[in-house]
Amino acid sequence: MITHIKSQLQTMTKNRRYSPEFRLEAAQLVVDQGYTLKAACEAMGVGKSTMEYWVRRLRTERSGKAPQKGEALTPEQREIQFRSQPLQDAIVIDIRLVRQCLRKVMQLLPVRQVRTYN
Repeated sequence: MITHIKSQLQTMTKNRRYSPEFRLEAAQLVVDQGYTLKAACEAMGVGKSTMEYWVRRLRTERSGKAPQKGEALTPEQREIQFRSQPLQDAIVIDIRLVRQCLRKVMQLLPVRQVRTYN
């Protein structure tokens, strides 16, 4: 019975999602307020590797680099992500339109027979 409850708790904590504000606050404990990783993990109730990841991301974002994947921690980087999304969507739409036009053009061109020699 106890092992079953432990496995349920582990499953629940594995799939936990944290808001960007929570992740930022947790990482700021280490970066800005001088907490150790262990103390920050205990205070926020997260694992060490998770906290290390958030701290690394916060330091990267503060150095001016945009995150490669996932939602940014800092409000400035989240704003940049939000503003660049419509541009990325427009580029995808443009590429689709170009492909569609090329397909139509290829259908209009006469088909040439290709001879193969043995």
